Amino acid sequence: MAVPPKNVQDAAKRALDARENVPPSRKAGTLVGLARANQLARGENVSETTLLRMHNYLTRARDDYDRARSQGLDLESSKAIQAYYLWGGPAALAWVRRELNK
Repeated sequence: MAVPPKNVQDAAKRALDARENVPPSRKAGTLVGLARANQLARGENVSETTLLRMHNYLTRARDDYDRARSQGLDLESSKAIQAYYLWGGPAALAWVRRELNK
């Protein structure tokens, strides 16, 4: 089990906060993404299976995130960025990789 670092917890919290402040048409996140964001935001232990799922999602969604960032979008104007942050944001990918390599 691994505990998410503060920067990953903060990213998930920021995404949850942004999601509350946008209209329904701009809310990102599946039920799984929202569950992950809440788990990370609370600093709960993350299993190896969940780390693998996080790695898969963060790797797969990275291009969409990068494209939105290059267009100058942010958490409130891009569902891709908001969804990526629900999973811990860019810092989460580096953290997950470190944990899986242990």
